[in-house]
Amino acid sequence: MTFSFAFPANAAITCRDYNGHEICVLDIKRSAKRYWNYRTTISIDGKKQPEEIYNCRGEFKIQNNGKIVPFGEDDPGNLVCQFYKK
Repeated sequence: MTFSFAFPANAAITCRDYNGHEICVLDIKRSAKRYWNYRTTISIDGKKQPEEIYNCRGEFKIQNNGKIVPFGEDDPGNLVCQFYKK
């Protein structure tokens, strides 16, 4: 008898090929108060990035140091917001 199952931690990871890079969403938390904000940790080509807040309404991200950076044309924030549109 063989059993097969996915561990919850692995099942939550979502990866996509995006503009020639593998972008994986490692952890994501949606704000209850500002539902368009996602506190997200991603990896780009296997390299874990620092946690950032992606604002899908204003199309910008807030870095750990508080710096606000608008999404660029090929920004992973565009991908994060596409995954989790309401």
